[in-house]
Amino acid sequence: MSRQIDYGNLMHTAMRGLIRTVLQEVADKGLPGNHHFFITFDTTHPDAQLADWLRDRYPGEMTVVMQHWYDNLEVGEDGFGITLNFGDAPEPLYIPYDSIATFVDPSVEFGLRFESAEDDDDDDDDPLGETGEDHDDEPPTSSEGEVVSLDSFRKN
Repeated sequence: MSRQIDYGNLMHTAMRGLIRTVLQEVADKGLPGNHHFFITFDTTHPDAQLADWLRDRYPGEMTVVMQHWYDNLEVGEDGFGITLNFGDAPEPLYIPYDSIATFVDPSVEFGLRFESAEDDDDDDDDPLGETGEDHDDEPPTSSEGEVVSLDSFRKN
């Protein structure tokens, strides 16, 4: 039985750690400058906590925006809690890091996308999943920067 290094899971763990670090800094010091976040997460995740009316409205994925108004940002080991405003109704949410599908800061064209095994099956023609096609509530990829294949840098 051969053992392999699971680089995919290691990268996901590191990227989720980066999100945790960024959110902890925001919790401690506030959002600097024009920074703001679009966070898409799986509302069916067993540890995700959101109001029933939000879960009914977004039965699979939901994108939240953390920008002008947010409250009670509490960053934990496995996820974060935050209160956001939905049509003048403050609602508390708990978002586990492993429920996050995308984390984007468009102010600096930074974005992370977490691929799952299901995504790999669905995106056979688009292995990076970055075509910019309509992906439900995700922010448009045209403002997220350019994905470059490493193959273009290989010497023949």
